Amino acid sequence: MLTRVEKAQQKWGGSHTVIDKWLNERQQLIVLYCKLAGFAPYEKKDPALPEPEQIQTFCQILMDYLSAGHFEVYDDIAKACEKKGPESQQLANAIYPRISDTTDVALDFNDKYAEVAADDLLTGFDNDLSVIGEALEARFALEDELIDNLFSNHTD
Repeated sequence: MLTRVEKAQQKWGGSHTVIDKWLNERQQLIVLYCKLAGFAPYEKKDPALPEPEQIQTFCQILMDYLSAGHFEVYDDIAKACEKKGPESQQLANAIYPRISDTTDVALDFNDKYAEVAADDLLTGFDNDLSVIGEALEARFALEDELIDNLFSNHTD
C-alpha cells in the first residue's frame, strides 16, 4: 500500500492541491494501518491489541480521508469527466459504486471501533483490521484508476 501511494505521489504530485492533500492523508492512513497491524517497521512488541488512542486516531484519519474523497476529490473528478467526454464519464460511473462498497466497509469499522475504550474486549479486531485493509487496498486501486484516467487523458 505504501509503495502505491508513493508512486501516486510521484506521478500526480503537484498537479492539483486537493489531490496532493488527499494523497498525503492516504499516506498517513496507511502508516497508521501498518502500526495497528504491527507491520514492519512497526512490529508489535507483544501480542496485545493496539492502544485505544491508536485505533481512534486511525478511525479519525479514515473518516477524514473518506470525506475528502467523497466531498472534494470525487466531485472535481466527476466535473472534469463530464466536460472531457463520455468515456471518462462511463469510467467514473462504473467505478464510483465500487468505491462506495469500500466506504461501507470503512464506515462499519469506524462504527465499531471509533469510540473503543481500554477495557473493551476487542474480539474480532484482527479480522476486522484485515477486512478494512483489503477494502482500502481495493479503494486505492480504484481511486488511482480514476485519477490516472483524468490526468493521462485530460490534462490541458
